[in-house]
Amino acid sequence: MKRVITFGEIMLRLAPEGYGRFVQARSYGASYGGGEANVAVSLASFGVDAAFVTKLPGHEIGQAAINALREFGVDTSLIVRGGERVGIYFLEKGASQRPSKVIYDRARSAIAEAECSDFDWPGIFKNAGWFHFTGITPALSDKAAAICLEACEAARAGGLGVSCDLNYRKNLWSKEKAGEVMGRLMRYVDLCIANEEDLGDVFGVTAPGSDITGGVISREGYAEAAKLLAGRFGLKQTAITLRESISASDNNWAAMLFDGKDCFFSKKYPVHIVDRVGGGDSFGAALIYGTLRGMDARERLEFAAAASCLKHSIEGDFNLVSLEEVEKLARGDGSGRVQR
Repeated sequence: MKRVITFGEIMLRLAPEGYGRFVQARSYGASYGGGEANVAVSLASFGVDAAFVTKLPGHEIGQAAINALREFGVDTSLIVRGGERVGIYFLEKGASQRPSKVIYDRARSAIAEAECSDFDWPGIFKNAGWFHFTGITPALSDKAAAICLEACEAARAGGLGVSCDLNYRKNLWSKEKAGEVMGRLMRYVDLCIANEEDLGDVFGVTAPGSDITGGVISREGYAEAAKLLAGRFGLKQTAITLRESISASDNNWAAMLFDGKDCFFSKKYPVHIVDRVGGGDSFGAALIYGTLRGMDARERLEFAAAASCLKHSIEGDFNLVSLEEVEKLARGDGSGRVQR
């Protein structure tokens, strides 16, 4: 299977113990994560040669972030060292009717202040077959957006497949700027991944008949939205995760995939949430894996939905599941019985 390159920001995650609130915290558990880093870890767990590209300071916190990726088999040899700081995010996990809350402290992070000259994309893409980024990375700064564009141009020139998870973050940029920048980048994308809100926030594409707050999902509406987006940008695949929020603790989870011809919908999973961060990243990683492995559209969608379902049961950003565990759930065994 061909090598996969992911590019973005890895951050230090600080969270109160259990379901404690920020105002209760006297200490914070530390871990690392970030959209594209999470994808790289998932792919490495499936046995893929996955490399993560970013810029991190030369100090010990930057090294700790690298070590967190190395622990799970991600190639970190392409990471550039330099800059002043690692971005941080604080996570307060929600429960029942109280939603989770995230506070970012990522301004002036090393990757946000990186230069185009920091990255030799033709060299980075040597022997690679796929490139993945998210809409978070170009939102970090104009410099980061320019780097993303150069990466996409080099990926296209090198014949790589390209995937992007839209991942709109309102605290990083406006809807207008997101639509403008992402519109330029989408010309190079083969597989676009989004959730129910991203399509509307970034490109003004909505799913008629759906109400994400009320948990109402219209299959026809999302099929229409996927086809519209695919037609606008010439996408080969368009995937949308479909989350029905019963509460912060319990969701129904499913997804759809438009392969340029037909729309497919996965089975729906009732999930009791341990940690929902990284759910979309695990879905995207599994779709990339299924595409590279040559699965048909329905098979790779079910594989991706199962992988992201399992992520909701795992603490931290990374989806630490095996290929066998995902395949078993995708085949229909969701009993959760003890394996001996």
